[in-house]
Amino acid sequence: MREERVVATPHGEARLVQDRARHPVATLLLGHGAGGGIESGDLAALAAALPRQGVSVVRVEQPWRRAGKKVAPRPAVLDDCFVAVANRLRVRTPLVVGGRSAGARSAARTARTLGASGYVALAFPLHPPGRPESSRLPELEAVTVPTLVVQGENDPFGTPEEFPPDVELAVVPGADHGFKVPRRGPISFDEAMAIVVEAVLEFVVRDVVGAPSGR
Repeated sequence: MREERVVATPHGEARLVQDRARHPVATLLLGHGAGGGIESGDLAALAAALPRQGVSVVRVEQPWRRAGKKVAPRPAVLDDCFVAVANRLRVRTPLVVGGRSAGARSAARTARTLGASGYVALAFPLHPPGRPESSRLPELEAVTVPTLVVQGENDPFGTPEEFPPDVELAVVPGADHGFKVPRRGPISFDEAMAIVVEAVLEFVVRDVVGAPSGR
């Protein structure tokens, strides 16, 4: 069942789109990137598939995007809005926070504040393209709950090989930052989205829902 509502934040109105599982075992709260909204392929695929597997999915459209602006505000504003929306949810299941690209960074910075039980990064922007010296790795390393990064094999913001070996990675073959794949690549876009969904579902069930108490 899908529910949409507008939520007040310190920086304007956000839109919350919630796809509920009938008998939820976990809730996945997702933020969008700086170059797109909650309709991006990966976020939409998770919202369509996971509720049927017992995981409710909540997508947060940031106020800047809802207002039709082209440029995202500074990180602190994104974080304030993400936390404000999360605090309006009535979640009785383990909460997994995450998002794609800039949304993944915001979720990483706020995971502790929100008391998250898990963290999912879709296309984590490890560094600006061509500037590996400007690493955002400290944001990822600051997350203390079970973590999954889903990364395209050819992501210019950070290829899978650039992440430390202790980071749990699911790799999408041939994919770029938006998980788009070449027309003659190893997999189709639908197959890429299936990899994203399967990886996130397995992670949530195994490392969050199935985690020992007190982990």
